[in-house]
Amino acid sequence: MASWQIRIDVGGTFADGWALTPAGSQIRCKVLSSGALRTSIVSIEDGWLGCDRPLSDHEQGLEGFSVAGVLISESVPNLGKIKVEGQFHLGQIIELVSGEDAAVVAARLLTGTAPGADFPRADLRVATTRGTNALLEGKGTPVDLYTSKGFESLLEVRDQRRPDLFELSPSLSVPVTKRVIGVTGRLDRKGRELEPLDESDLEAHGETKAVAVAMINSDVAPYHEKRVAEILRDRGFAEVSVSHEIAPMIRLWPRMETTVANAYLTPVMGGFLSSLKNALPEVPLSLMTSSGQLKSAETFRPVDSLLSGPAGGIAGAVALARACDLEQVLTFDMGGTSTDVARISGEPGYRYEQEIGPVKVLAPAVKIETVAAGGGSICQWKNGGLQVGPESAGSSPGPACYGCGGPLTVTDVNLLLGFMDEMRADIPLDRTAAETRLDELIQEIGEEVNREELLDGLRKIAIGHMAEALRQVSTRDGYDCRDHTLVAFGGAGPQHACALASELGMKKILIPADAGLLSAWGLHQAADREIKVKQVLKLLDDSIGEELDQLREGQRIHRSLFELRLKGQDSSIEIEAGQGISEVELREAFETRYRELYGDARPVDREIEWVALRLELVGRATDLDYEYFERGELVEKLTLEQDGFSTLLLAKGWRIFRGTSGSIRLDWEGRNELEGKAPAVVEAELFRRRFEGVVEEMGELLRRTALSTNIKERLDYSCALLDAEGRLIVNAPHIPVHLGALGLCVRKVSAGRTWEEGDTVVVNHPAYGGSHLPDVTVISPVFVDNQLLGFVANRAHHAEIGGKTPGSMPPDGGCLAEEGIVIPPTSIESIGDDFFKDSRSPADNLADLKAQVVANRYGVKALRKLAGQSAMEVVAFHLRGVYERSAILLARAIEGFGETSAEDKMDDGSIIRVKISKNEKLVVDFSGSADVHPGNLNATPAIVRSAVLYALRLWVRTDVPLNEGLLDEVEIVTESGILDPPLTRDPKTCPAVVGGNVETSQRVVDVLLEALGLQANGQGTMNNFLFGNERFGFYETIGGGAGAGPGWHGRSGCHVHMTNTAITDIEILEERFPVRVREFGIRRGSGGPGEWMGGDGLIREIEFLEETTVSLLTQRRERIPRPNGVPGRNLLFRDGRWQELKGTQKIVVKTGDRVRIETPGGGAWLQELQTSL
Repeated sequence: MASWQIRIDVGGTFADGWALTPAGSQIRCKVLSSGALRTSIVSIEDGWLGCDRPLSDHEQGLEGFSVAGVLISESVPNLGKIKVEGQFHLGQIIELVSGEDAAVVAARLLTGTAPGADFPRADLRVATTRGTNALLEGKGTPVDLYTSKGFESLLEVRDQRRPDLFELSPSLSVPVTKRVIGVTGRLDRKGRELEPLDESDLEAHGETKAVAVAMINSDVAPYHEKRVAEILRDRGFAEVSVSHEIAPMIRLWPRMETTVANAYLTPVMGGFLSSLKNALPEVPLSLMTSSGQLKSAETFRPVDSLLSGPAGGIAGAVALARACDLEQVLTFDMGGTSTDVARISGEPGYRYEQEIGPVKVLAPAVKIETVAAGGGSICQWKNGGLQVGPESAGSSPGPACYGCGGPLTVTDVNLLLGFMDEMRADIPLDRTAAETRLDELIQEIGEEVNREELLDGLRKIAIGHMAEALRQVSTRDGYDCRDHTLVAFGGAGPQHACALASELGMKKILIPADAGLLSAWGLHQAADREIKVKQVLKLLDDSIGEELDQLREGQRIHRSLFELRLKGQDSSIEIEAGQGISEVELREAFETRYRELYGDARPVDREIEWVALRLELVGRATDLDYEYFERGELVEKLTLEQDGFSTLLLAKGWRIFRGTSGSIRLDWEGRNELEGKAPAVVEAELFRRRFEGVVEEMGELLRRTALSTNIKERLDYSCALLDAEGRLIVNAPHIPVHLGALGLCVRKVSAGRTWEEGDTVVVNHPAYGGSHLPDVTVISPVFVDNQLLGFVANRAHHAEIGGKTPGSMPPDGGCLAEEGIVIPPTSIESIGDDFFKDSRSPADNLADLKAQVVANRYGVKALRKLAGQSAMEVVAFHLRGVYERSAILLARAIEGFGETSAEDKMDDGSIIRVKISKNEKLVVDFSGSADVHPGNLNATPAIVRSAVLYALRLWVRTDVPLNEGLLDEVEIVTESGILDPPLTRDPKTCPAVVGGNVETSQRVVDVLLEALGLQANGQGTMNNFLFGNERFGFYETIGGGAGAGPGWHGRSGCHVHMTNTAITDIEILEERFPVRVREFGIRRGSGGPGEWMGGDGLIREIEFLEETTVSLLTQRRERIPRPNGVPGRNLLFRDGRWQELKGTQKIVVKTGDRVRIETPGGGAWLQELQTSL
């Protein structure tokens, strides 16, 4: 007997349902994710309410639902009729509810099964965002975490980066743990027991429903972790999430976070599955995973579900592309709150790590990019400009037209433009409410704008966001959008498809028959294949066949995925290969893909490491019939095709081809026409986003093509766009100390130089706007019709550049020459293979420099393309506009400003002093600061300028483009000394500056923020920690405590102010270097006490397994972060006892020695501090 095939995708706004009846016909439905069916009353007769649309395809099935608390006694859903007692009126919006989960409600509507009635024989597949929503909203069950002693606070620290560079008051994170229990016991990376497991640490710590276990090195040595889990289960904990089972991959922090997330969501997802099983007790249940595979309810894990909805859409798109014989497609799934995009070539790609809400998850997922630009994206006037997103109206209150008091959104914009028909919408819409919100926006803008032009402009801004997302999944990986077909689906995808394709230059579009329900329909097309994974972590060798056979265990392989990388890097390349591939063939495949991605051959001195093997095993899959298309009409004007599930807007110039299965193919046959001029406020936002897109793409290209870990993984670089005067206009900063320096550098290099088209100049000399020698800057002018339009530039930290100690940051350097290779402004053409011969890593230097040049060339090309599309004068006008917008905001901030001052001292007593006053300009005067430093704490003018720009951006407290417009009304005064050292072309006569960049810069920011009354002192140091010998070198900076402010506590265990680099994971450190991490976590009690407490510092303790040179370059060891933070300490454990080290010191450590760095805590915000300021 045939059964119902029920497929349901529960999203953030709607639950979409699709079913195949036993007779083979298709039924569809859509309900709100709350489980409600919303409609409006169009007739009332004899107790029967007539609704504005059919409520299901059946003649019954709503009996037992209720309206306003009253049960429906009879129903004819296919005619939109229900019988219910009560007082109702025409036009009233009502909701039909059963009190059940949205997935159960959808199943009832699809099958016509009323509450209380038995479901027919069926097979059920579900995708859900239930787990994702619980993570984002903090509605899981807090977890008891058992982990190795010394790492109890790792989930607080994460990778030590603060999420927002300009964060003063830290956003509160969702507490996913209730207790963390440190367990004594240690295994090393080879599985040797260094310290036995102390089972007494596992005494019961109260009742909990969620338990997680994550021990160090359990990815390769899980014995201790297994034993802990065994004991906990024996004690009655039924659900224990164990890290080597959940995510058996190297890196303790993300593995721990994934395991905790699984435990946190287990009760939530367990409740969801129970509701389905209770309502459909005899119905087999499969659940979609983030990787696009199906799992039974018994084998399903909560972390498998987090991206299951988008994965359903991808499964549908893959099946459809195959049926339409399309080899390369870009998918565009636009929903209510966000848009998901992906690139597919035959099979979807995977991503094995993603950030979802407060956690990083190590679990396979279809490779998609999500952008906060859905139908619910809010359109608003903010900080002197138009914005669309990232804030969303969500499902409640939803867009203004939902009639629940929501804001103006992209959905409202489309409604008001006539790009959707409210009479054919799936829920009642209120056009008047949308009009009201538009009037309010026009009033906020404060100038006359044409309503239609404004609406059209808001839509263009939203499309621009979506286009950037599609470029991320294509251009950034070396593929051209124009070689693909755009597959548009979701409720709003087809509505924007033509405009988006035009923006990207794409010529073909495919609209699925069930575009609005493709994620649900895709569940029917998904295969129930199993993905098996094994971490390999060895040099690529000839054991491929052996590894394949072990992992497959006799099962048939659908496809094999080899994760490979250069040894010593984190960034990997995945190669899909056949079952019988040889080592030679795999090497050749890696070499080919490496060259495609990075534009060059693999460095011959870097070996290939085999990271992991993943097998997708053969399972059941659905094959669609080939879809044929019939040539149709050419669209002559904007045309709307809409049903209750999706809206398609057909633009002029597209040829329609209708398919035999209901799909629509569109081919571009029109001519590109010049668009009308948008309102000034719209153009300003469009160009701002385009400028930001240029520098973001430059940054991504630099990261992708660089070789060194410092750039590729620690993200120690910044990219910028500057105007023809060399003023910083737009930048994509990772590191704040680079911010103001790039503009000064371009102007210094430009002085006395005649730029020519095609020039590229390299420089790191502090006399030309450099900060310190490892920071290498690359500058390229942009010419249009022989006129200088502007510049693109980037600055990247080279981890080694030939200084007297490994890492080129010698703590005892006395002059610039001792800190490394000095590069005055030098044409790229004159840099040969031996240019970096005095560096310890010349190949890395050359490779990274080449990546910097590639990034600049992209920037030049992109800016020239903008000028070609809009005219050079228009681009120059908008560059100036971005600058002036920031200048106006600062001018407003300094109105009525009086005078203030502050000073502090470095650990050796060197004074940093500032007085800020308002004359014609805001004068930031550092006169009275210390003389030239005899060591390396001298900060160049570029660093001082960066610190002032950063502090002013914090002071303005407005999300403005960070550029030198903020310095337009500012005069910075320095005297020759520690903040303006004498710099000549001869590096031997120049003072050392490396500490000025990383240490003095922090102190300059502290005195500025103290003078401005913004925040107590942060840790005031970057805690530079370097070690190495003739075989290897390593460098990291370590976070600490942030200062508190009026109304907030300081963040603990993070980088503050002028840096924000990631710290290397504990297991990676032990895998790559002869060290052992004994402790890494929060230094409790080091933040200053008070009503608003300072953030705590960090502890990083490393044991060395061979003789190594260690360099420390740290501050705030002698002087406290004011008013009451605890200073840091550097300690050495040798011969059974601890001894204190200096803040700045170089030592040779022996095997078994340990270095312990305790970083400073931040100061509290005290009433007396506030009064004094």
